[in-house]
Amino acid sequence: MSRRATVITLNPEEEQTLRRRAHGRRVEAGVAQRARIVLAAEAGETNEAIAQHEGVDRRTVGMWRQRFAQQRLAGLEDRPRAGRPRIYGDGDRLRVVEVACSQEPGAESHWSVRTLASATGVGRGTVHRLLRRLDLKPHRLATFSRSPDPEFAAKVIDVVGLYLRPPEHAVVLCVDEKTQVQALERTQPMLPLRPHQIARRTHDYKRHGTVQLYAALEVAAGRVTAVTTQRHRSEEFIAFLNRLLREYPGQELHVILDNVSTHRSAKVIAWHAVPEHQRVHFHPIPTYSSWLNQVEVFFSLLQRKVLSRGVFSSTRVLIERILTYIAQFNRQGKRFHWTKTAEAILSTPINATGY
Repeated sequence: MSRRATVITLNPEEEQTLRRRAHGRRVEAGVAQRARIVLAAEAGETNEAIAQHEGVDRRTVGMWRQRFAQQRLAGLEDRPRAGRPRIYGDGDRLRVVEVACSQEPGAESHWSVRTLASATGVGRGTVHRLLRRLDLKPHRLATFSRSPDPEFAAKVIDVVGLYLRPPEHAVVLCVDEKTQVQALERTQPMLPLRPHQIARRTHDYKRHGTVQLYAALEVAAGRVTAVTTQRHRSEEFIAFLNRLLREYPGQELHVILDNVSTHRSAKVIAWHAVPEHQRVHFHPIPTYSSWLNQVEVFFSLLQRKVLSRGVFSSTRVLIERILTYIAQFNRQGKRFHWTKTAEAILSTPINATGY
């Protein structure tokens, strides 16, 4: 290529076409840039100046200037690229997506790259690239829950209202039980963490019994009141309610809880009918909606941080570890801030989460 830039002269029709391309809203970016390069060259700008304001190399500017001088508007079109031609067309790719999203393999529960390629007649490499590009993951599966509770909307509005607009001079408590918490001891000592080696434990264990954990999370303070028991009956639940009455003397208690039978038994109803117990107000969550009860977040933390990897030689050791973690949690005063409104939850097609 000559060091002297090729002079560009446009006729009125070419100039009009290039200006439409350079400023059109629906024109591809590359096509618009080529048009701007030629227009700037026709205005007398140097290749260096054009390259600077277009953000390209000077040789790219010289190439498009020369192509236009030789072939006019046709020189700005893309040339056929080198390489092997496409084996599969857009119809083949569309068929892969349609099969992956709307059909199931005959003898298996979900598609793999191999089975999808076999079913559609498209190569495995193409199927794999297509699934990655469209973020399709037939091997992954999530869960959802749709509550059949006929009073779902009313209960959601009630519970979420307690989170977002709690009543004055009252305490909002999220109450639930974590049942059958197992005291498990590994049959051999754990191998500790080392550089390039994660901690390891045996797959087998010894059972040393179970305990039931009753917990009440005070929403405004991030504080947990808890007791452990050997059994899970209405009697234990009533005893826990009496513990809460002693913990919060003279205050109105709004208790968010689920619909398990021990929470609505005849004994609990009789207990609640006693005048001095009527400062407790029950707010049941809808069925299959445990995500509405914030104490479940605390139970999740307890499971991950204490129970899943813990080694407990007896139920006494298990209870000590649980109560130690609860004391630490209460010192931290970690609050869970509810942000989703009842309207937002009710407008969601699948009521699967509330956090």
